[in-house]
Amino acid sequence: METRNVRLFRNGRNQAVRIPREFELPGREALLSREGEVLTLRPAKSRSLLAVLKSLAPLDESLPEARDRAPQRFEL
Repeated sequence: METRNVRLFRNGRNQAVRIPREFELPGREALLSREGEVLTLRPAKSRSLLAVLKSLAPLDESLPEARDRAPQRFEL
């Protein structure tokens, strides 16, 4: 396991750490967990649109019936 000293700093009211290039994580989000004094940072798995849609509850309301309309023609 590779180890490296890093600097901690304040970012507003949060404590932050600079992650060296060789330790960069993919994506824009990560998961941070704590076990005693050990912090673990892991890349968050990106959720696909299909996974998000599957997580939504079905609608209980009925939608109005759609009627087919002839396309409108625009003249120039």
